[in-house]
Amino acid sequence: MSSKYKDLKQECYEANMQLNALGLVVYTFGNVSAVDRENSVFAIKPSGVPYEDLKADDIVIVDFDNNIIEGELRPSSDTKTHAYLYKNWPEIGGITHTHSTYAVAWAQSQLDIPIFGTTHADHLTADIPCAPPMADELIEGNYEHNTGIQILDCFKNKNLSYQEVEMVLLGNHGPFAWGKNAAKSVYNSKVLEVVAEMAYLTRQINPNAPRLKDSLIKKHYERKHGKNSYYGQ
Repeated sequence: MSSKYKDLKQECYEANMQLNALGLVVYTFGNVSAVDRENSVFAIKPSGVPYEDLKADDIVIVDFDNNIIEGELRPSSDTKTHAYLYKNWPEIGGITHTHSTYAVAWAQSQLDIPIFGTTHADHLTADIPCAPPMADELIEGNYEHNTGIQILDCFKNKNLSYQEVEMVLLGNHGPFAWGKNAAKSVYNSKVLEVVAEMAYLTRQINPNAPRLKDSLIKKHYERKHGKNSYYGQ
C-alpha cells in the first residue's frame, strides 16, 4: 500500500545514510529525523537497525506526542527528544543526534567549544554551547523527553537563538544539531564534529589560544549569512 509519507520517509532515509557516509556514527549510534509541519508528524530512524540494513520503508512516522502514525518497527530511543524540539521550536525542519568522537569528548569535558577560528565563524558567532549534565530528578523521570527540556533550558540560560545556533552539546552525553531540513541538520552535525576536532587540536598546541577576535567573527559570519552575503564554498 502506498504511503502518503513516502517522500518524507525518503528524505529521512537519505539523511540517515549520510551519517554513515560522513563517518559520524558507529554501529547504530545516531539518528536523523525530518518533519512534516503540515501534518504535525516527523519521520525518524527505527531503533537498533544497522545502517547497512536500513531501507526507506523502515522509517517510522511519529506525531509530536510520540504516537506511531505509520511503521512496523520501534522508533529511535531518542524520539521523545526530537518531538519536544519540534513542538517547541517551530522553525526546525530536521534534527540529527550522533555520538561523534570529538563532539562527545567536548560534551564529556562539560565545556563549550570556543570560537577559535574562521571555520567556526562561518557558521555561528557564538561558542558552541554545552548544556550542564541533567539533574537527577530529570534523569529518573521521562529521560528522553527531559533531554529536550535540558536543551531548551541551556538556550534560555545562555540567551541563545536556536535559529542562529543550530547545534548543542549535552554534558556527558553528546551532540544534537538541527536545520531547515534533515540534510541541513546532518551538515551541521558534520560541521560541529570538524570544529570540535579543530578546537581540541588548537588547545593541544596552545592551551592559552585566544578566541577569534570580534571583527573576524563578524566578517566571516556576515559574508555567508548577512543581508549582503556573497561567500559560498
